[in-house]
Amino acid sequence: MEAKNKLTITLPSDTEILMTRVFDAPRELVFEAITKPEHVMRWWGPRASSFAECEIDFRVGGKWRYVINLPGGQQMTMTGVFHEITPPKGLVGTECFVEPRFGNPQWRTTLTLEEHNGKTTMTSRVVHPTKQNRDGHFNSGMEFGAAETFDRLEDLLAGRPTGPDPSDNPMEKEIEITRVFDAPRELVYQAWTEPQHMTQWWGPGVFTNHSCELDVRPGGAWQIVMRGPDGTDFRCEGIYSEVVAQERLVFTNDAVDQNGKPLLKGFTSVTFADQGSKTKLILKTRAVGLVDFAPQMLRGMEAGWSQSLDSLAAHLSPQA
Repeated sequence: MEAKNKLTITLPSDTEILMTRVFDAPRELVFEAITKPEHVMRWWGPRASSFAECEIDFRVGGKWRYVINLPGGQQMTMTGVFHEITPPKGLVGTECFVEPRFGNPQWRTTLTLEEHNGKTTMTSRVVHPTKQNRDGHFNSGMEFGAAETFDRLEDLLAGRPTGPDPSDNPMEKEIEITRVFDAPRELVYQAWTEPQHMTQWWGPGVFTNHSCELDVRPGGAWQIVMRGPDGTDFRCEGIYSEVVAQERLVFTNDAVDQNGKPLLKGFTSVTFADQGSKTKLILKTRAVGLVDFAPQMLRGMEAGWSQSLDSLAAHLSPQA
């Protein structure tokens, strides 16, 4: 069956429930969203619920405990133990619905994350000790609760409100910039994929680039260290999820300060197209909703990309 045409639920055996859902976000970000309390509290459970407790001891053998407030004044408690942790591929653990009336049912869940073209397929395989337990879980209406919960996770990853209040996160966190460069597509693409070019234009105008490493292939990493006018270094880095030579690049882009503190988490695509003897570039970047930041930081992100593309245009100029 399908819930909202997004979550697929099947029963592969007498004791199993298999749930599959695709998220438009890279695997690393999905993994972070499901393993850190500050993120889990924003999406886990029905949309009208709120968290009373959220504890995660994220290590093999570590325990977690969620207590949520439901409409009508009731509470629901879930606990579990991590048995396997493989970032960012997935998790294996036991889960327990703490409800003495139903015997505190427990089951084992294997959660896997697979990324393709910047999207992540989440598969959750739930195994119960008996068919009776599986049927009780399945017939409880869990498909509707799971569908709404994963919708909220999708909203979090996209930077949309996750609760009933639209003011929960009113910012639109996606930016699109289109530029036409007076240079052939091959040269513009090289400027994005060769360090000797990228160091000349990347970043806001007040920064210089201290180092640049690019492994331009799906799964390859990139890193640029920018140095501010006061000598402070800021690291930009990410992973390429899609590389189509001279046509398209898709990658994560994270910014951290000199102490390794995350400043921004993003997901960016860049497309290149011929426009006569010139090149049309479309840049789309999304600030993923896993880092709290003020609206001025979003404006700063747009200004930073605009300044970078201005520098790219100057770098590609025949007079450069």
